Amino acid sequence: MVQQRPQVTPAAPWSFPVPREHRLGNGIRVLLYNLPGQHITSTRLLVPAPLAVEPREIEGVATMVARTMDEGTGSHTADEMAELFELSGIAYGAGYGARGLTLETEATASKSAQGWALMTECLQEPAFPEAEVLRHVRQRLAEIEHESASPDTRASLEWAATFYDDRSRAARAAAGTAETVARITPEDCAAFHSRWVRPEGATVVVAGELDEAQALRDLESTLGSWSVEGVAPQDDSPVAIVADEPTRVRFVHRPGAVQTELQLGFFGPDRRVEGGWAPYPAVGFAVGGSPNARLDAVLREEKGYTYGIRAGYRPRDVGGIFVVSGSVRGDVTVEATRLTVEILDAVRDGFTAEETQAATDYIGKTAPARYATADSVADEASLLESVDLGTDFVSSYLEQLATLTPHDLDAAWARWAGEPRAIVLVGDAEAHADGIRALGIGDVEVVE
Repeated sequence: MVQQRPQVTPAAPWSFPVPREHRLGNGIRVLLYNLPGQHITSTRLLVPAPLAVEPREIEGVATMVARTMDEGTGSHTADEMAELFELSGIAYGAGYGARGLTLETEATASKSAQGWALMTECLQEPAFPEAEVLRHVRQRLAEIEHESASPDTRASLEWAATFYDDRSRAARAAAGTAETVARITPEDCAAFHSRWVRPEGATVVVAGELDEAQALRDLESTLGSWSVEGVAPQDDSPVAIVADEPTRVRFVHRPGAVQTELQLGFFGPDRRVEGGWAPYPAVGFAVGGSPNARLDAVLREEKGYTYGIRAGYRPRDVGGIFVVSGSVRGDVTVEATRLTVEILDAVRDGFTAEETQAATDYIGKTAPARYATADSVADEASLLESVDLGTDFVSSYLEQLATLTPHDLDAAWARWAGEPRAIVLVGDAEAHADGIRALGIGDVEVVE
């Protein structure tokens, strides 16, 4: 007996969880996302001090502070801190991004308060032991060597150096260069921490199955006790400054390379763009967000030049970029670059209804799965908080997404597509640089 296929009904409307907002006694803003059934509590603490406040001669010190705050405090050695986290099953991490410091913990509900207490200890009384700081300096110097040897990372670093003005912190590696990192001392870490790591303006995001009243009491007794003497410094650091130049190409020479890493990009919008953010993820998906997108349809499926090329908009707090990246066979470097540029230029001819529907369906209908866990909710909430947006932004752009037409995508692309491009290639310049010059896509500079 053959049964009739069941009807697939449209997905129910979905919106991002709504937090309950509070404030601790020391001014820290609290966002609680109560997610029944999520028994691992995810916590993100954001301390707003832009990367640009680092002294230029010791860039990387902010990252070093983030990496060593738990490597010994006034109360515990580095080994004791590691044991306290591990015996309680608490995962801890810290990092420094463009807009400031983020500390995070993952713990079962019964251990969350202990995680917050240990986080507070890292914030309040880091010791920055010389042996630990110097160990992390050596590790960072080794990372820099690896980044230079890795074609995709080298392409990203060279692209930033090409695209952004040298006055902009965005033009240089977020975790510092070999020259600046080698200068960092424990005293530098202590001074940066004392000046910039403060509770003023901080936000803590907690997501999971919560007893809200108990969570607030525990947060108040831990993070709420964090205090720093003196007045918080003012930050007047510049935002990312784009170099005022026409399209330019930088070719990093790797003799005998059998693959070429390609990165191409231009200036784009931030999430507050006039007309709404929704068209931009859809454009990115249609151009380079799936195996059926325009770039992969030609470069991978038709030509077999690559395992995959990806593209999309990357918003910053102010402005953003559109970036294409991926690797191609070395012997087709020139042809693959030509096709990439031609595919991007052809986008001006317009998106189809099928492309628009595929993009909006994928982004909109997979959203509930993307934000199904406490850590994904906490990550998205903290990311948006770092640029002064709430998670209602997600719900509003998903609502707009469902109404998009091909014309909306065309208009979004046309608004930024004429911006000058920066193109970086990492491969055998001796074999291919002349061919790239012959394409006439911009002045070509070869570097080692």
